[in-house]
Amino acid sequence: MVAADAGALPSPASLENPNSCLVIIGQILSVLVPLIIWFAPLPLELETKHCFAIVGFMIVAWITRAMEFALTGLIGCFLFWALGIVRFPVAFSGFANDTPWFLFGALLLGTVATRSSIARRLAYFVMLRVGVTYPRILLSLIVTDFLLTFIVPAGAARVVIMASIAIGLVEAFNLPPGSNVARGMFLVLTYTANIFDKMIIAGAASIAARGLIEKVGGVTLLWSYWFIAFLPCSIVTVLAAWWLTLKLYPPENVALAGGRDYLRAEMRNLGTLSPLEKRAAVLMAAAILLWLTDFLHHISPAVIAMGAGLFALLPRVGVLEIEDLRRLNYLPVFFVAAAVSMGAVLEATNGLHVLTGSVFAFVQPFMTNIIMTTIVMYWTAVVSHFFLASEISMLGATIPLVMEFAKTDGLNPLLLGMIWTFAAGGKLFVYQSGVLIVGYSYGYFAARDLLYMGALLTVIEFVMLLLLVTFYWPLIGLH
Repeated sequence: MVAADAGALPSPASLENPNSCLVIIGQILSVLVPLIIWFAPLPLELETKHCFAIVGFMIVAWITRAMEFALTGLIGCFLFWALGIVRFPVAFSGFANDTPWFLFGALLLGTVATRSSIARRLAYFVMLRVGVTYPRILLSLIVTDFLLTFIVPAGAARVVIMASIAIGLVEAFNLPPGSNVARGMFLVLTYTANIFDKMIIAGAASIAARGLIEKVGGVTLLWSYWFIAFLPCSIVTVLAAWWLTLKLYPPENVALAGGRDYLRAEMRNLGTLSPLEKRAAVLMAAAILLWLTDFLHHISPAVIAMGAGLFALLPRVGVLEIEDLRRLNYLPVFFVAAAVSMGAVLEATNGLHVLTGSVFAFVQPFMTNIIMTTIVMYWTAVVSHFFLASEISMLGATIPLVMEFAKTDGLNPLLLGMIWTFAAGGKLFVYQSGVLIVGYSYGYFAARDLLYMGALLTVIEFVMLLLLVTFYWPLIGLH
């Protein structure tokens, strides 16, 4: 087993140096900024101004990673309540929302996939079927990354799983870490793990975005609808990422001897399907089938995830043990709950209306039709992501504003929310995502490699999104 669990991976904040200049500056600013806003003579209602002060603390701390994301969120919710800005049910409303519990269930399912070896078995199976030349191995890594998104709904966990396979292949091929083959494999598995989380509702960022779209936007967003809406883009991304990697990092040798022997040896080590794997496979297949058909039964994705995860923990079921529950990393769940709570507090104190009028005042005149709206929203989100650090802090802080803007200007909240969330997948720098940090930490690719790949894929995804919005989404009723 490569990683303990999908839920036991280090959080993005834990991968940062706690004594770095950015963190120290962030810790100072996270105290000064809220104090300045709290006592500033702003032309706002007192309740709104004090809400902005606490929100300022949360956003500054999230951007600079002054402390763990979840801790920041919990402190913010506590201050909303303790300082009398809103009552307890509003300050902690996100914890009573189904969004964080969707993530909790998803983390349990990810633990099922890794503990049972189903994830690794799937990866080896796909790679043996696709082929062992470098182009085919590269394609199989991307396809496997995409397929694993369904059963390991956490990008960082998938990077750990796929990285162990890539390291084995690099060793089997006797390649140095700086070779094009090694760089290409690690770069593409890292970047696609990040971006597939936006095309499927998987991982903390997209799950939080879905919850905020529903809560603040007042719309219903089905798991299957999101999947169908981005399915063409998923297919194009697989092919585009594969083609770009081959062009940017052409292999020293196309035919890589020893790859098939390595994969077969790993499959032999896994042995035949164990009873645990069979039970895990049935459980995850049932969950995926229910997610894909939620347009028929309308059971919440959170109910499905929680139900499957808790069922796996039942005595005598034998898929997960209670120790797996104890080892689960609950911090992403707390973060998502806090982000949803922050949106609710901003709405309750009229802060959303004030912020939306200020933030979107500049871009609103350019949004004259669906094409211009897509262009403006996509690139505004991409640029905002440079300043709002990781995607979870970026989406948690901005989705409520996007939803309020959509409702105020008579636009479709679901359309704008999906565009904005998808745009968060475009990244150029390592600091923008915990998934990228995990992949970068293996040392197989440099920051400039990510910059080149990220810039090209961000443009490709933009073109694809324009085509989706113009031709495909109206066919499925999204316009």
